[in-house]
Amino acid sequence: MAAHEEVLKLIDDYFTGVYTGNTGLLQSLFDPHAQVFGEVNGLHHHKPISVYLEGVAARKSPKELNEPFRMKTLGIDVMGDIASARLYSPMLGFEYCLYLTLAHREAGWQIVNKTYAAPLLAI
Repeated sequence: MAAHEEVLKLIDDYFTGVYTGNTGLLQSLFDPHAQVFGEVNGLHHHKPISVYLEGVAARKSPKELNEPFRMKTLGIDVMGDIASARLYSPMLGFEYCLYLTLAHREAGWQIVNKTYAAPLLAI
């Protein structure tokens, strides 16, 4: 499988894990030292992946809440053993825009950084 397809497969697995709340699947996709940075409603967040996964485990998943699956990939770039993906993930009352940075390791592609924002929306 070409790198581009491998990255797309990882993103599909990421969406599945987030949508269903499958922290085991998500943990397998992230480097154990990955960091998560974000901004929601003007508040900044920074946490290691372990804390992010604890939050996913503690909440009801979008699937449990009967939310429609509307997540999509907006673009990816693969350059040798690094890649980035720009994603759209509307869920849990937010319109998340996010970037994943990936690195290819001996075991395959892993997410090494997640950066996201849920901008304030004018109502």
